[in-house]
Amino acid sequence: MSEITSLFSSVIIPWITSTGIKVIIAAVILLISFRVINTVCKKLTSTLEVQKSLDTTITRTVGYAASVSLKGLVLICLVGYLGIDTSGLSAVIASLGVCVGLAVNGTLSNLAGGVMLLITRPFSIGDYISAMGNEGTVENIFICNTQITTVDNKIIYLPNSSLSTGTIVNFSRKETRRVDLTFSVAGNDPSLVRATLLDICDKEELVLTDPAPFARVSDYGAGNGVKMVLRAWCKTEDYWDVYHNLLDAAQAAFEAKGIVVPFNQLDVHMK
Repeated sequence: MSEITSLFSSVIIPWITSTGIKVIIAAVILLISFRVINTVCKKLTSTLEVQKSLDTTITRTVGYAASVSLKGLVLICLVGYLGIDTSGLSAVIASLGVCVGLAVNGTLSNLAGGVMLLITRPFSIGDYISAMGNEGTVENIFICNTQITTVDNKIIYLPNSSLSTGTIVNFSRKETRRVDLTFSVAGNDPSLVRATLLDICDKEELVLTDPAPFARVSDYGAGNGVKMVLRAWCKTEDYWDVYHNLLDAAQAAFEAKGIVVPFNQLDVHMK
């Protein structure tokens, strides 16, 4: 019992009164500083987005990078405050640097890709894109990857290295888009079908008059009638509304005017 008391008084109490207090203070400073950094960076990012002084893509990326950098600086300062000898750690860090560099080779490529995306700007936050076999709305552009949300509300993270060197289709960059529809008709006057298609475009408020809608024969199908193509321009945000509205209107107009839409048929003869 006396040995435990002696150990407690000679070792534990001095450690608590010296190093222990520093550890507690460092932990408190760490929690407070991280919370302050998160609050300040979010507030700064929100302010810049509202004022639109910078593009949303650059604002969020810079805010994220600033948050990581400030937190790293706080950690370095706390290590020095605790009296940990960083000179001994520098050799270990240097030796691990090569190993880490080899291990994060892909991460460094993604980092370089993120920088290229910010410079070339093939898309911005809020754009609807197609890349690497995925489609969705760009939600965030991080240092190493880009986050998109699909139409069925799935979140996909795409590596920036592949994005910066791959093919990207941006559906939101232009203000207008063209809706292309193809219809098959059988045994009908092509001029009647053409007039019907142009008429439904005239009645659709979301279809633009400049450029004017276009409807002509595009092909003679093998056994399934004549193919008519309809091309109509609209605002980018109205694309899917126009697409489905024209399909619905075409079906109703074809039925009203007796225009026959052929379907593949199979005749079976029994012997």
